Amino acid sequence: MLILMRMDKRRAQKGANRIREKTLWKGSFLGGGLGAFVGMKTYRHKTKHKSFSWGLPILTIFQLMLFSFLFILLS
Repeated sequence: MLILMRMDKRRAQKGANRIREKTLWKGSFLGGGLGAFVGMKTYRHKTKHKSFSWGLPILTIFQLMLFSFLFILLS
C-alpha cells in the first residue's frame, strides 16, 4: 500500500490517470492499513480527505490489535 500511495501521488503531480480511492481502501482493508497510513503521512497524500485522515488511523489501530491478538493466540 505504501507503494500504491506513492504511485498515486506521483500520478496526481503529473496529471496522469489516478488510482481509484476505492482501490486504495480495498488494499487497506485487506491488511495494508499500516502501509497506507505511512504512505499518507510520508508523501502527504490524501491528507485533506477526512475519510483517509480519520479512517486510516482507526483502521490501522484495529488491524494492529487484530494481528497482535492472532499472533498471541497462535503462539
